[in-house]
Amino acid sequence: MTNQHEIERLASAVLTEALIDDPFYAAITIDFENDAVARRAALTDYFHYSLREGYHIGTVTLDAHGAAIWTLPQSIEAAHSAAKAKHETFTTLLGPRGLANYRAIIDFMEPTAHTVVPEGSWYLSILGVAPSQQGRGLGRALLEPTLQQADAACVPCFLETYNAASLRFYERLNFKVAADHLEPTTQARYWIMMRERQSCPNVSVGHPD
Repeated sequence: MTNQHEIERLASAVLTEALIDDPFYAAITIDFENDAVARRAALTDYFHYSLREGYHIGTVTLDAHGAAIWTLPQSIEAAHSAAKAKHETFTTLLGPRGLANYRAIIDFMEPTAHTVVPEGSWYLSILGVAPSQQGRGLGRALLEPTLQQADAACVPCFLETYNAASLRFYERLNFKVAADHLEPTTQARYWIMMRERQSCPNVSVGHPD
């Protein structure tokens, strides 16, 4: 019987296959650019850590063919603790150039997102589907449970993507491009997409007498 750890390792390997050519992941594994096996191993460990972090400070949906990892709003203390743990892990996991690239990219993207993303938004950190399974509705299936929760909570969602081909997919889920930028470290264009608050079934609207 497959246990949770094995499922997470399988999902991490799938994320590696799905996202290995993404400019962000290429930049943070640059120390392994001449060793494909080591690079895949580092990315698999990165995604496994991200899954565990998602369970701790967000929400995760996964199956044998893909995973979606969300980060939800945290207290200042919880966010600081998560950032410290991530830095300690990535110092070991990534090489020195990869770690420097990671920090530089995050230092550019985080404040840039804050200019267009409302406070309290839910963040789709990672979505990946096995290349052999793409185009079958699995990405939507991985996202819909959390999108439904966001709708019930009446909160907006956002994501960042370097993949222009994914824009139409996200638009079908009511995300819209809020901004696009050239990220300096990767020298690649990326898009910030927002999904505004949808219907708020738990919020009653008062009427004047």
